[in-house]
Amino acid sequence: MKRLFLFIAFTTSVSLSMAQLVVKTKCPDISVDILDGKVNGIKSNAPDYDIKKAIPCFTSSEPDNSTAKCGGGVFYKDKDIYFYTDRDYIKIGEKFKGKISMPLMGAKRGTFTNKLGNPKLSDDTWDAWQMQYGTLVLHYNKLGKVNLIEMSVKTMDVLSLCQ
Repeated sequence: MKRLFLFIAFTTSVSLSMAQLVVKTKCPDISVDILDGKVNGIKSNAPDYDIKKAIPCFTSSEPDNSTAKCGGGVFYKDKDIYFYTDRDYIKIGEKFKGKISMPLMGAKRGTFTNKLGNPKLSDDTWDAWQMQYGTLVLHYNKLGKVNLIEMSVKTMDVLSLCQ
């Protein structure tokens, strides 16, 4: 009985000694500057290591030149923001958790022309503006409200978005 007790005590202490405390990565507040085309000071053509350093709480990533459908990127699924590093653009979804410099998300189509001007290209479900940094694309839901924002340093003629 004494041996059994010692064995159980030893086994328990060994397993407890192997336990480790892991500190969860703190995520800074995420701020999007629409007019400057940056997220936390990072442009859409930043390399993945700069993005990971500035916002370390990513949920997944793919290396540049990856064979993944949309190439390399750093993704924050829980915050609904995605950096596509191979394609040099940032995608911000309607469940984005952070601050946006202009209240575009959920805004009705056409209510922000005073700040952005008229779009250079339009379609049924999106508008695109040529910005000083590159391109801004706003996508709309069936009610005509913004539900997706895409920013890129690339111009419209070379922009390649992942569908």
